[in-house]
Amino acid sequence: MIGDARVNRPTEDEVRLAWRILSWIGMIEHLSRTRASRGLAAVGLPFAQFVVLNHLQWRPNETQTVSRIAVALQQPQPGVTKTVQKLIAKKYVRARPSPDDARSKELFITPKGIEVHRKALHSLVPSYQDLFASWSEVEMEDLFQKLDRLKGWLDTKGRE
Repeated sequence: MIGDARVNRPTEDEVRLAWRILSWIGMIEHLSRTRASRGLAAVGLPFAQFVVLNHLQWRPNETQTVSRIAVALQQPQPGVTKTVQKLIAKKYVRARPSPDDARSKELFITPKGIEVHRKALHSLVPSYQDLFASWSEVEMEDLFQKLDRLKGWLDTKGRE
């Protein structure tokens, strides 16, 4: 097993399997993003804007800035700035000057942003309704736990 304390170097088979897993995750991400984009079009929300709203929605008590969002999403700051500006123009996000840094703005999802995020999630249902139809709740939870473990590592040690 890769990372086993008894082994200093992974075997060729372990390297191939690890890359295969990561490649599959990449393909799944691409396919799911494409499918999600089709559903989000129904509410007029590009995928990049949905991702930022989703981030703000799941962290409503944290003060957010463009820099913090860029780091969290591991995206270039100029791209996040442009996306946030579009969300502000649509009144889905509101900005106020940061009391700690005059160059920075604190960002908050607005009630209108919360509503469009809710509609966006519902627009995705037809795209994914059948995806897990043949899976048991135990299978889904097992997959989620493994993916969460992988995400946790990539979100901490993977940033080093």
